[in-house]
Amino acid sequence: MSAHTDIVADGWVACLPRAARPYALLARLDRPIGVWLLFLPGLWGILLARPGAARAAWLASLFAVGSVVMRAAGCVVNDLWDRDIDGKVARTANRPLASGMLSPWQALAFLAVLLLAGLAILLQLPPLAVALGVASLVLVGTYPLAKRVTWWPQLVMGFTFGFGAPLGYAAAAERIDWAWAALYAASVFWDLGFDTIYAHQDREDDALAGVKSTARLFGERTRPFLAVCYALCVAALAAAGLAAGLARWFLPCLVLPAAMLGWQVARLDIHDPAGCLRLFRFNRETGLAIAAALLAGWV
Repeated sequence: MSAHTDIVADGWVACLPRAARPYALLARLDRPIGVWLLFLPGLWGILLARPGAARAAWLASLFAVGSVVMRAAGCVVNDLWDRDIDGKVARTANRPLASGMLSPWQALAFLAVLLLAGLAILLQLPPLAVALGVASLVLVGTYPLAKRVTWWPQLVMGFTFGFGAPLGYAAAAERIDWAWAALYAASVFWDLGFDTIYAHQDREDDALAGVKSTARLFGERTRPFLAVCYALCVAALAAAGLAAGLARWFLPCLVLPAAMLGWQVARLDIHDPAGCLRLFRFNRETGLAIAAALLAGWV
């Protein structure tokens, strides 16, 4: 497996003041795929609840900004916990904390600013959504530890990143019901699948560092495992749409994202890190196709 890094200070990051560059890299602002993958389940939740076009647009804008802020906060928490491990993995050795560009105290101060910004956005939502958002901080703060104690850190990541789905639904519908639960399940299975693909980039380095993952757990059996994850995601999406009473166009339109998920299973090569990264990133388009299917269920 070829070594590569996920920290490259070029492009627009190189145009920032020198003092700001490490913070932009720490927040992964140069790689917006993480923002998309955090935002899209929230958008699914909003669309599933069908709050009306104006309300949906307002909530989506809040979730978009909130996703940038909270994804950055999650990256800071992750890198604080993992700064020693990151230094042993080729892809992450140049991250700002692992490389010494920033100190832990600087990262903590940055985290405080991000959390205050996230709180300001969260307080714009209904009380139920605020309560759920506060509760989700437990997941944000602890999921980086999962790789030290379980072979299923990608599942913990799914519960964390996928929390946008039930949060978006609660913000738009102001209730918790079976549709809420089914959508959360769908987002968890989706995240579990694509994060397992992502983890194959680090499989060999993780073994040397003693880090657990579903990529290491399943190894050559990843393709059938991924197929199960994505099949359960599609089934849960269908159940959520039926429970929410979406219109007849939802299920036919769900065929496209189901095919996109199946294509990922067929194309997976766990020995090609660059290919795994491409498949991982393709989930932005897949998530947008799911959002389009949910929107089709409005008519």
